[in-house]
Amino acid sequence: MTKPQLIDLPKICDPRGNLSFIESEGHVPFEVKRCYWIYDVPGGMYRDGHAFREQDEFIVALSGSFDVVLNDGTGEKRYHLARSYYGLYVPRMTWRAIDNFSTNSVALVLSSTIYDPSDYIEDFNEFIKLKNG
Repeated sequence: MTKPQLIDLPKICDPRGNLSFIESEGHVPFEVKRCYWIYDVPGGMYRDGHAFREQDEFIVALSGSFDVVLNDGTGEKRYHLARSYYGLYVPRMTWRAIDNFSTNSVALVLSSTIYDPSDYIEDFNEFIKLKNG
């Protein structure tokens, strides 16, 4: 899979509370090597953008809502994540920023690689140069 995509997750409905889950390589198109979450972001706040050379991601709004803004080097698209039974696949070499956090939101991020600071591209102009060869 090479393009961003919203992916539905299983949703088991129960009057006692619903349950959803994620299975590596079953619901996400990669083996999960790392999991982290972003929380306690003040409402309306913006998280600076970056891209990864090798890492693919899958982002889920576990609580609250936020927007993921993606740029593939030719254009930008905004995805609003507000439910825990779907997530956004973000392929490597896609610039991403997260903004418009609601109060008490939690963003779960599953990664295809372990943490490697050299994989980050934190300058948008460098990202564009790399995308255009």
